[in-house]
Amino acid sequence: MGAWAIAVHGGAGVDPNLPKERQEEAKRLLTHCLDIGISALRSNLPAIDVVELVVRELETDPLFNSGRGSALTDNGTVEMEASIMDGPKRRCGAVSGLSSVKNPVSLARLVMDKSPHSYLAFSGAEDFAKKQGVELVDNEYFITEDNVGMLKLAKEANSILFDYRIPTVGTCGAGAAAMESPLQMNGLPISVYAPETVGCVVVDKEGRCAAATSTGGLMNKMTGRIGDSPLIGSGTYACDLCGVSCTGEGEAIIRSTLAREVGAVMEYKGLNLHEAVDFVIKNRLDEGKAGLIAVSKNGEVACGFNTTGMFRGCATEDGFMEVGVW
Repeated sequence: MGAWAIAVHGGAGVDPNLPKERQEEAKRLLTHCLDIGISALRSNLPAIDVVELVVRELETDPLFNSGRGSALTDNGTVEMEASIMDGPKRRCGAVSGLSSVKNPVSLARLVMDKSPHSYLAFSGAEDFAKKQGVELVDNEYFITEDNVGMLKLAKEANSILFDYRIPTVGTCGAGAAAMESPLQMNGLPISVYAPETVGCVVVDKEGRCAAATSTGGLMNKMTGRIGDSPLIGSGTYACDLCGVSCTGEGEAIIRSTLAREVGAVMEYKGLNLHEAVDFVIKNRLDEGKAGLIAVSKNGEVACGFNTTGMFRGCATEDGFMEVGVW
């Protein structure tokens, strides 16, 4: 019997001028989700069940960019995506292009458990959801007043916005300042703050690792765009050594297969979890901006990012617990 550990994230790339109230709101939600996970682990729930449970909670709250409160496409609709992976046998499930599934992570779990495939998208994923009897809601359920306002700003700027929750009145880091960002995605200029994808990684007492990631993607993204979150090995990965969930500039995470890289350097370079996380953040992102959370089969937990901050929280069986932004 080993020791359990859990970590959650709500996105990397936090605006340094983010209002204090917004920071505290995020910390409260992350703490709440950690408490749910800790309680489940103390009840000996398997790691794969815990990551699904925690990410469902994050999807239900509109604070971060997943499930309810997801970013809007250039057509004003949501196209959500999620993935989940069970380390012991590297079983996985992923979904993209969802517009009516209340909890995308649970549909990803059903793809893993109830289909012969690993990845379903758009109409195929929606049809599978209906056959599985998962809870479906109207597209309007996911759309909030904040989403609509920030999509309007993004369209006016002819840009993609990552963090559509940054207030544009009385906040120096938003609005026009965002438009002047020198950062690029695949060579094209974008406005970048916090890509508030959510994720959870867990190792249970049996040493089983699991990971899950869920997102609404980018505000004002092209219809049909798929990011790193549902891509196994990029946004999500779990094996017998570790579990990893990533967040940040999706295109950079995809190019570097960031999540898998953590397990790879542990396996092939013999690095421990903290060394592996540090190595991939420093050496595998090129000029991309991203972050990740990770656990190891030994009960270790780690996070890393090369952005201003990352909404994150972690806890271990020995009583350690931490929630942070910067």
